[in-house]
Amino acid sequence: MRRFGQVIGIDPSSIAEYRRHHEKIWPQIESAIREAGIRNYSIFLDGDQLFGYFEYHGPDEELTQRMQSLAASPRMREWWDIIEPMQRPRTGGADGDWWLNLEEVFHQD
Repeated sequence: MRRFGQVIGIDPSSIAEYRRHHEKIWPQIESAIREAGIRNYSIFLDGDQLFGYFEYHGPDEELTQRMQSLAASPRMREWWDIIEPMQRPRTGGADGDWWLNLEEVFHQD
């Protein structure tokens, strides 16, 4: 299992709409996330910043392929077309990354 922490900005005028969309995400999105091996997915809000946390449960060698499959799932692009205009990507990430991946420096179970 691998843990991921990510950050991205959010347009302050879009926070209420972003919350509304995430009160109950579409069932197809929930299924695609699970099928990709993602568990314990949470998004936290701090001012105009979002922090995402999730755990990937699957073989390391399948991570890239599973994330690509998630991105290609039938309703994911439709979901992102709604959500992405509200977000403000942070600089410093790998090319093509929308959310900025953080380095884990401590963990305790």
